[in-house]
Amino acid sequence: MKKVVILGSTGSIGRQALEIIRTDRSNFNVVGLGVGHNIEELKKQIEEFSPSVVSVFDKREAEKLKKEMGKRVKILSGEEGNIALVEEDVDIVVAAIVGTEGVYSVIRALEIGKRVALANKESLVVAGRFVKEAMERGGGEIIPVDSEHSAIFQILKGGEKKEVRRLILTASGGPFLNRKNLEDVTVEEALKHPTWRMGKKITIDSATMFNKGLEIIEAHWLFDFPPEKIDVLIHPQSIVHSMVEFVDGSIMAQMGPADMKIPISSALYYPDRWDRPITGFSLVDRDLQFFNPDFKKFPALPLAYRALEEGDLSCFIYSQSNEVAVSGFLRGEIGFTDIPVVVEEVMNMKDNFPEYDSHDIIKIERMITRLTLKVIENIKIQRMNS
Repeated sequence: MKKVVILGSTGSIGRQALEIIRTDRSNFNVVGLGVGHNIEELKKQIEEFSPSVVSVFDKREAEKLKKEMGKRVKILSGEEGNIALVEEDVDIVVAAIVGTEGVYSVIRALEIGKRVALANKESLVVAGRFVKEAMERGGGEIIPVDSEHSAIFQILKGGEKKEVRRLILTASGGPFLNRKNLEDVTVEEALKHPTWRMGKKITIDSATMFNKGLEIIEAHWLFDFPPEKIDVLIHPQSIVHSMVEFVDGSIMAQMGPADMKIPISSALYYPDRWDRPITGFSLVDRDLQFFNPDFKKFPALPLAYRALEEGDLSCFIYSQSNEVAVSGFLRGEIGFTDIPVVVEEVMNMKDNFPEYDSHDIIKIERMITRLTLKVIENIKIQRMNS
């Protein structure tokens, strides 16, 4: 039986991981759960899965829960609580916390030799070097949960790295694949993804293709390939989740329905597979299309390659500044096409930042946030004066 901790258990990935575990309780034991603020959902999960310990990021919410739950479960709080969770006697840590709040627990899990089912993009994008160093120190391993990286992970089991010419990440193209003018895109339009049902931030990232840019950076750290060997193809049908081209010209693809339970289960069951019936999906009469992305229309992609070339800090800015800019767009403070403009402007300020190590991640995040908010404010002032 595999003992599991799920960080971010009330989010989309966390809930789907628990749905998989629910169908196979004889093979999994949920030891711990970590959440941010959704206490009501956490209570339901405690009732059903009976973890021995939980962590609530908000310390005040944790104290309230302690009074309510009594001695039924050990309750921790803050980043220290998440780190304590991964230090439990567990086989798999599902890292599904959104944002930099999940970075330190991922690093700790890897440096004490845990297997991490990684859905937290920020761990690699803002701290890829520190994550790799933690793996080297402790012997931990990452099994990617993102559908694109899970696809490449599975394909690479069929060949050696020296045989690979390039990795090919596929992208749906989002809701604006065939729209020429993006200047007047509304929040409502940007939130209508044609294939996937996701949270607001990641849905906007898909529309701008920042999500794919983040995945380019992740692929570099996960598979140790240089930027020039990582390509993107638009694939509107979202059936081919990624591909690998080998030096002999052959291309291997991983295909399947747009169902996140597949890559989640791949990480939970690895090296085995989840045996379950799939209904309503067929390759018959499918017209699979592939297009090169338009870098001018979606500047988030060339910015991602630039960030990788420039190094850790630019990747950090790329991720965090985009997060702040997306929030500004959702609040109606800037336009859709302003998002990459904001990110690029903050990337141009990278010389203003000090050298940093893994202990300084939160400090650097706050610096990026402050600079990004200033850029957004300048855009607002310019619009008011024009």
